[in-house]
Amino acid sequence: SGAPAAEWGGFEDNMQGGGSAVIDMENMDDTSGSSFEDMGEMHQRMKEEEEEEAEGEAGAGEEEDGEFLGMKGLRGQLGRQVADQMWQVGKRQASRAFSLYANIDILRPYFDVEPVQVRARLLESMIPVKMINFPQKIAGELYGPLMLVFTLVAILLHGMKTSDTIIREGTLMGTAIGTCFGYWLGVSSFMYFLAYLCNAQITMVQMLSLLGYGLFGHCITLFVTYNIHFHSLFYIFWLIVGGLSTLRMVAVLVSRTVGHTQRLILCGTLAALHMLFLLYLHFAYHKVVEGILDTLEGPNVPPFQRVARDIPVVSNAVLNTTAKAIALTL
Repeated sequence: SGAPAAEWGGFEDNMQGGGSAVIDMENMDDTSGSSFEDMGEMHQRMKEEEEEEAEGEAGAGEEEDGEFLGMKGLRGQLGRQVADQMWQVGKRQASRAFSLYANIDILRPYFDVEPVQVRARLLESMIPVKMINFPQKIAGELYGPLMLVFTLVAILLHGMKTSDTIIREGTLMGTAIGTCFGYWLGVSSFMYFLAYLCNAQITMVQMLSLLGYGLFGHCITLFVTYNIHFHSLFYIFWLIVGGLSTLRMVAVLVSRTVGHTQRLILCGTLAALHMLFLLYLHFAYHKVVEGILDTLEGPNVPPFQRVARDIPVVSNAVLNTTAKAIALTL
């Protein structure tokens, strides 16, 4: 029993020593693992630092290359290409905007009309329509109205010459053109806006055409009354000729407007403006032009002229006496 006890004690000592050895191995394993991890982290940091240094060197190399190449580099080429494209696009747009042929093509449909059609429309502008239950047709062309406006300008200049108006600094064509075109374009725009508010079925081109052909009565009235100076004759033409052209426009607008109130507002405004404009051209236009000229250029005073005067008898006697006294003293 003593030998087995000794053997058992030696076995326990061996077991304890083995346990310590096992513990020491575990500590060694832990220590070795931490050291491997530290080495891996250090390697990773070194690798990142090398990559950062490589990127910095590459960026510095690109900057040096860009500074060396200047406009010949990639950025310069892209800039030139973008500038060339923008120049070409702007050039094409400018050529389209200022192309005379393109502008003519845009306006050609409004002036493509035969003289026979213009003559027929001039006659129709003096004949009021009877059927107002359906919309009346309006010519969508501007050749006839434009020629009538120029004709009215010529008649106004003729009236200035035949009257007692003193024309200075030219023929006053600018004033006549501004008056006629201002009425045509201004009243047409105002009536189109009013027609839009009154829900009338009419376009701007149709309004310009309708009001332009309505000036045919004004041309006839002014041409006759400028050559035959009778106020009674003017009032007759004003009521008959001007009234017929106004009734024509009013009937067309009535046929294209729905509602009694809208018709009254639209047609009453157009009739009042059209008839009052004829009165203004006959009575007040010349006086207004003379007033404008007097304001801008001063009153029309004839230039100063030297006129020979008769010396009175008393002054002759004084002169003779003075001459005799001077002769006696000498």
